[in-house]
Amino acid sequence: MTTRQHAHLTVHPLFDVGEIDPRVFGSFVEHMGRCVYSGIYEPGHPTSDEAGFRGDVSTLIRELGVSVVRYPGGNFVSGYDWRDGIGPAADRPTRLDLAWRSLEPNLVGIDEFLPWARRNGIESMMAVNLGTAGPKEAAALVEYCNLPDGTTLARERAANGNPTPHAVRTWCLGNEMDGPWQIGHTTATEYGRRAAEAGKAMRLVDPGIELVACGSSFRHMPTFGAWEATVAELTLDVADYMSMHAYYDGTDDRRDYLASGQRLERFITDVTNTCDAVSARLGSSRRMMISLDEWNVWSSAAGASPVGEGQNHEIGHAPRITEDPYGALDAVVLGDLIIGILNHADRVKIGCLSLLVNVSAPIVTEPGGGASKQAIFHPFATAAQAARGHALRTRLSAPLFETSSHGVVPQVATAVTHDRESGRAAVFATNRGSEPVELTIDHAAFGAFDVKAARTLTAADPRDPRDLALEPLQQIHPGERVSTLLLPPESWTFAAVVARA
Repeated sequence: MTTRQHAHLTVHPLFDVGEIDPRVFGSFVEHMGRCVYSGIYEPGHPTSDEAGFRGDVSTLIRELGVSVVRYPGGNFVSGYDWRDGIGPAADRPTRLDLAWRSLEPNLVGIDEFLPWARRNGIESMMAVNLGTAGPKEAAALVEYCNLPDGTTLARERAANGNPTPHAVRTWCLGNEMDGPWQIGHTTATEYGRRAAEAGKAMRLVDPGIELVACGSSFRHMPTFGAWEATVAELTLDVADYMSMHAYYDGTDDRRDYLASGQRLERFITDVTNTCDAVSARLGSSRRMMISLDEWNVWSSAAGASPVGEGQNHEIGHAPRITEDPYGALDAVVLGDLIIGILNHADRVKIGCLSLLVNVSAPIVTEPGGGASKQAIFHPFATAAQAARGHALRTRLSAPLFETSSHGVVPQVATAVTHDRESGRAAVFATNRGSEPVELTIDHAAFGAFDVKAARTLTAADPRDPRDLALEPLQQIHPGERVSTLLLPPESWTFAAVVARA
């Protein structure tokens, strides 16, 4: 006999975490594997536009709901000279990219990527090279992209087909500079000084830009915490965000993997507390926001590529690396991570699912062939469409869930969003356990909840991942003051609600 457990959620429209920045539903395009070449870009493909970008991929990206894309890396950026990717394509050099040991023909650069993003209604987030380059090159790139006219670089951009400035607002000050694998790897003190000088020069070109300082490459770096504190102290006057990178490995213990959302929430809290402590010590009113500009799950499929794989191959152009299939379990965990992000909407203002196409991605393509969705596409697209307005500060009581590596965590995770203008709300819930949970929602402060749609996906879904989609939730009991949802085992559930006062 199946045991039914119980959880209780209380929501109130006035108790909010913070406004949801649409940019939390962003993604990441790096010159890695087939993300760019035969991913977003493939001249001669039946769906490609005049610029060579695939129309079938663009259609799926719009359905996914991507708001911002970080570019061009990633590890790639630490050895990249942005000048290689401008001017006539026939004159551009082919370089050996050391990050991913591949040949880079530079057919896609700034003047191709940024117009592509605009055509798709996507904001661009550019990264500058602080590995093998420095403040001078970073300031020159801002000048090329953002200055309207009057300088040689601005005129060069116009001559390259873009008389109107690209007007890039948000800039990353390098990438994962604490990582020994990074070209230009350095200490926190050296990086912080380099980033502060680069940021100062970039802001002298365009005072209106936002800047993201590099945090730790991941939570378990030996320098984690100390790195953030040092970098925050050295860049507090110039940087608006501290970056976070978080990947959760599907080949881990299953219960540990299902607890990934709780692990992410702890990570976010650790980083914000560290940055705030620096602000307090320096007597500064500035508070660094979080740019979670790389995050994802690593496939739970048998034989999936190990975390960080990408260099063990023969040198060539656009190699097939880290192209693992995602299944239903991965989709449930990714949905749980989204809940963690929404619950910190006051500080997490940018999020970039890594990567967008082919490389550990929600979208996969074949050269000359079709483009399709991976399982992780569905929770992301659902949340990107539904999570509007403010994230609410809720009170949840739930059964406990024991993990081997992360201790005891709640079995149920929830996030609730509310758009005050339309009255629309959304409830997101994960059941991490192997038994169903009846979730009781006390919404008396709202009045009645009209549940317009409720859908779920389960880790045990037997369908081919290519056919995976959210299914209607069968057991919903809306009420005037209290409503209930029956959450299936190991599931992620979404309910669209109209609140009637």
